[in-house]
Amino acid sequence: MTAENLEKVSVFVDVQNIYYTCREAHGGNFDYNKFWAQICQGRELVTAIAYATDKGDEKQRQFQNILRAIGFTVKLKPVLRRLDGTTKADWDVGIALDVFEHAQHCDTVILASGDGDFNILLHRIKQRFGTNSEVYGVKSLTSDLLIAEATKFINIDESLLLRR
Repeated sequence: MTAENLEKVSVFVDVQNIYYTCREAHGGNFDYNKFWAQICQGRELVTAIAYATDKGDEKQRQFQNILRAIGFTVKLKPVLRRLDGTTKADWDVGIALDVFEHAQHCDTVILASGDGDFNILLHRIKQRFGTNSEVYGVKSLTSDLLIAEATKFINIDESLLLRR
């Protein structure tokens, strides 16, 4: 297969969502190297962005550098601490804007997130640009609406986790 015949894909990872759902469902961590190998197999990668929070600690910086070494562009949002002590660092709008911007330049958008807010986005990119979507998520913790809207859903199971 020649390069011009390869399916063009753009990848968007909601790092916090994937981290917490993998920990809750499997007690383990997502293997970004395995994920990368799987999504790039026989495809042309157009863009790959990982959306993460920035608490400013060293362990987190090391993880972000690992993502960069794999090939992701890492976008960071500082964690905001509210007066009541709760924190917020929500990337939903940023992810949606980037997906919509890049969807017209690829055949398939790959979204790693279980957040049901993205179902409307996937519907819109299919409608507007004819772009397919693949969603990677922990099935038991992924919105049924998101699963239904995706062209293809890939369950994050033990095969996509780091070995202990």
